[in-house]
Amino acid sequence: MKKTLAILLILAVLTGSLFAQGGQEAAPAAPAAAPAPAAAASGSVNAYTTLEEPLAAKLFQLFEAETGIKVNFVRLSGGEAVARLEAESANPQASIWVGGVGLDHITAKSKGLTTPYVSRYTSKTPEQFRDAENYFIGLYVGPLTFVTNLDRAKELGFEAPKSWADLLKPEYKGYIRVANPNSSGTAYNVLTTMLDIFGTEDKMIEYMKELDKNIDQYTKSGSAPGKSVATGEIPIAIGYAHDQVKLKAAGSPIVITAPAEGTGYELASMSLVKGGKDTVNAKRLYDWILSSPVAQSTFTEWYVVLVAEGAAKHPDALSINEIKTVVQDMAWDGDKVNKTRLLDRWTNEIGNKR
Repeated sequence: MKKTLAILLILAVLTGSLFAQGGQEAAPAAPAAAPAPAAAASGSVNAYTTLEEPLAAKLFQLFEAETGIKVNFVRLSGGEAVARLEAESANPQASIWVGGVGLDHITAKSKGLTTPYVSRYTSKTPEQFRDAENYFIGLYVGPLTFVTNLDRAKELGFEAPKSWADLLKPEYKGYIRVANPNSSGTAYNVLTTMLDIFGTEDKMIEYMKELDKNIDQYTKSGSAPGKSVATGEIPIAIGYAHDQVKLKAAGSPIVITAPAEGTGYELASMSLVKGGKDTVNAKRLYDWILSSPVAQSTFTEWYVVLVAEGAAKHPDALSINEIKTVVQDMAWDGDKVNKTRLLDRWTNEIGNKR
């Protein structure tokens, strides 16, 4: 983790941040001039996003069409976003971070990388889905689940796993893929889920060591393993349900299963960056995401379950209310001291030994 942060810091110093418009890289935005009046919104805002890139591109294009404000964005995994914000803290290159596991937003808050904001639409989000000090606000929830390619499973002669215990079966050796918890909030959520299930850090690490025997590779992004299952590259992956439901809806021969012992879940969130140069337009984007029916509708197309009161839900979306979940202490899980300790243990005892 420290090595990753050092590399990001060097890159930030040498090259600055490159922002994308609809997925295309672009040069960093110039320092923002005095903000225009609300009635004449214009200009741009630099954003980091941990949403899937097609969702982010569509969402930000709709915002620009409605407001005239262009969103220059870079898509990063949750861990990358925190590391980039920390590397750039003396000279922030983005003003808002949209999406990403809430645990990463808690970490960013504890590192002093984000700033409070009370939107006039904040009250639409129930208190349990937003930070008590208004550093971040939840957008949607989604449980950790397994996804299995039925064609590959049949070819290999095994059934889809139905529990965390199943994942340790010897027949799955080399056939499971998951992200690296140092770069992915999804994978870090797997660690905290195991901690909730087993009760101690030692037992959590013991489980992850056994699981490591069956992992073919650790990816940078939490959604990448599921995409590999959809194409048949790997038969089994761990990830969030909404990413997997989208793959199934697209016609992939997959089955999604929720762990019998219980599972963790994400609260995908949004924060303003401390010291961001485009604060006024960042707040406009923040408000628009929370209030716009167009924005809410766009999210549901990706099968996520929105937490705002009265928000629509896609009929095929899998809600955490439909499965057994563990009791998560998000404040503990996202605390920088606890998170650093867990990631260091995973890296030293598992990641560095591959």
